[in-house]
Amino acid sequence: MSGKKWYVVWKGLEPGVYSTWVECKQQIDGFEGARYKSFETQTQAVEAYRSDFGNYIGIKKKTNPIRNSSAVILHSLAVDAACSGNPGKMEYRGVYVETGKEIFHFGPLEEATNNIGEFLALVHGLALLKKQNSSIPIYSDSANAILWVKNKKCKTKLNPCEANESVFDLIDRAEKWLNENTYSNPILKWDTQTWGEIPADFGRK
Repeated sequence: MSGKKWYVVWKGLEPGVYSTWVECKQQIDGFEGARYKSFETQTQAVEAYRSDFGNYIGIKKKTNPIRNSSAVILHSLAVDAACSGNPGKMEYRGVYVETGKEIFHFGPLEEATNNIGEFLALVHGLALLKKQNSSIPIYSDSANAILWVKNKKCKTKLNPCEANESVFDLIDRAEKWLNENTYSNPILKWDTQTWGEIPADFGRK
């Protein structure tokens, strides 16, 4: 036995399965919240990469306190997404900032990306608040998703396939909603560096 290991990077510069530590290290060095693990065989690594890293790495539950909360509008909605792999299983949710109560949760969906989830979460939040006649702000930590919503277009590079047909159906519906509706809710960028993780964070970064 050579003692060779295979490495899975769930969260890093380029998530994937790597055959050497050098390649793995290149993906995680300097990447805050990187998630990775070594495996004895390529088969084990591939299976692990296709599933949630939480099945392989113990992550402590966080209360997710807001730092410098005086700068945060507490009467607001925060949205976030999580994706195991890129693409991979994706889910998103919305949380009321002041209490941390989950307002909505959607997924997981197959063969999606985190950026798509962040975009869908914002549109879901906007549509829900419009139904409730609420004009409270929505926080997102994704500059891409905020821009996509403003431009009313999900600019994903993901290719459609049979596995993600439902994902692209949701994207079409979200874009349609943006083009047919107006909203008064400010969409604000969550300052993770100053305030800590966004309240809707799944703890999988």
